[in-house]
Amino acid sequence: MNQTVNAEERAPIGHIAFIMDGNGRWAKQRGMPREYGHRFGVKAFQRILEHCRDLGVQTVTVYAFSTENWKRPKKEVDAIMKLMDQYLTECEKKIERYNFRICFLGSKAAFDDKRRTRMEKLEKQTAGRLQTLNIALNYGGRDEIVHACNRLIAQGVREVTEESFASALYTAKSEDPDLIIRTGGDLRISNFLLWQAAYAELYFTDVLWPDFGPAELDAAIEDFYKRKRRYGGV
Repeated sequence: MNQTVNAEERAPIGHIAFIMDGNGRWAKQRGMPREYGHRFGVKAFQRILEHCRDLGVQTVTVYAFSTENWKRPKKEVDAIMKLMDQYLTECEKKIERYNFRICFLGSKAAFDDKRRTRMEKLEKQTAGRLQTLNIALNYGGRDEIVHACNRLIAQGVREVTEESFASALYTAKSEDPDLIIRTGGDLRISNFLLWQAAYAELYFTDVLWPDFGPAELDAAIEDFYKRKRRYGGV
């Protein structure tokens, strides 16, 4: 007897986070520079975001650029920043029919005034949307924890609770992720959502990010629904 729950009979996952890994290797397999892979990685991101929207996922978080990624070759970093500018332009043009509230996770201080202003404007313009897209840029989990501590110290907080600490994180407006998906074959979370991932289900796949599409996401979600989440209980 088939025990699989029909997709229409179960609530959508509230929050899915993605470590979008494998762009560079995908390009290398094709004899192309790493920047080529990042271009196709953006297309994969757009496909996945649309699929999450259609599935009713409340929050999507993507690890777009880490605090450590600045160490990469300047040519590659410049290419990623250019793709970021192009995505900001696309969001600005389609702002009226964009379905997600956009939040940028990480310190904006590393970006120039023009980029920072555009990011802040998009956050304000999309505030109030029912679904949320968190884009982690210049983000690191340890950096976020240090930032939260310093923020609470500046507020004069003398005693910290889990709730007050969570309220000082970049993700204060989002629930913790239910499912974290990493593409590309590596079995680690690479300084991503360290606090928030406490009880997230982790899903790893060898599929490189540019090849990750709706079918692969559906497989990850199906695997998620087969798991029993105990949160430390029995």
